[in-house]
Amino acid sequence: MTATSRRRPEVSATDRVRTKRISEPAAPDDGTRVLVMRLWPRGARKSVADQWLKGLGTPVELIRQWKAGRIPWVTFASAYRKHLRSVEARADLQTLVELARRERVTLLCTCPEEARCHRGILKLVLLGALRKA
Repeated sequence: MTATSRRRPEVSATDRVRTKRISEPAAPDDGTRVLVMRLWPRGARKSVADQWLKGLGTPVELIRQWKAGRIPWVTFASAYRKHLRSVEARADLQTLVELARRERVTLLCTCPEEARCHRGILKLVLLGALRKA
């Protein structure tokens, strides 16, 4: 077998990042399962995630405003993107980017739908960072 036949096929940035609810069972192709919530979900076992990046979770006051209906989704999304530029989040985001460069990552959260969850925004930010590299 030659060196080229042993290489893994190139994986696109899009294939490197997935999202799931933390309650969904792990799959062999999940790669590294990363919890991206500020607080550990009640009742969730530590074994459901390989890594926990708290800094990428939504700030508590922001999530409270969104869930109470005091701010629209666009405002939430904009504020979360701003949070990702904070000192607290930048280190965890860099860790996530480096991890995703090496292997597939699955972003975990408790929200029922990615379209209205910070993990969907984070996925887009992460994909953008991977494409720049």
